[in-house]
Amino acid sequence: MYHYSGSVAQRAAGSAAGVLDHRPAEPEALLYQRCTWCGTAMYHRLLCPVCQGSDLRTERSEGTGTVRHTTVVHRNTPAARNVSLIEMAEGFVVRGRVMGPPIGIHSGDRVRLSTAKDPVRGEPVFQLLDEPYRAWT
Repeated sequence: MYHYSGSVAQRAAGSAAGVLDHRPAEPEALLYQRCTWCGTAMYHRLLCPVCQGSDLRTERSEGTGTVRHTTVVHRNTPAARNVSLIEMAEGFVVRGRVMGPPIGIHSGDRVRLSTAKDPVRGEPVFQLLDEPYRAWT
């Protein structure tokens, strides 16, 4: 049987063991990691995708971002839902759901974090910040 023996000082320093600690200070906080060597921001990783460093610091996102890609999913759900890739202001990309009609969500829309975890799917839920002008729709 495995017993974790990491110290509190090690987790506070942002070691890889701190990455798996999912106890946010606020219930609606979106946590991400930042590499202490190259400064790359990432979401739920064990190693930095740029320098392969394992010294990651956990930070709290401000919760605003931009929709980069969205698709409508009809599978395994009673109603259509959207799945979107959101580029957060801090520079990392997260998969989540944007509230609203699936047909009304487009790439480039600005969003804000509504709920850090959807109770059913466990992914972040976002809401539109403002409706951009679309002349042809």
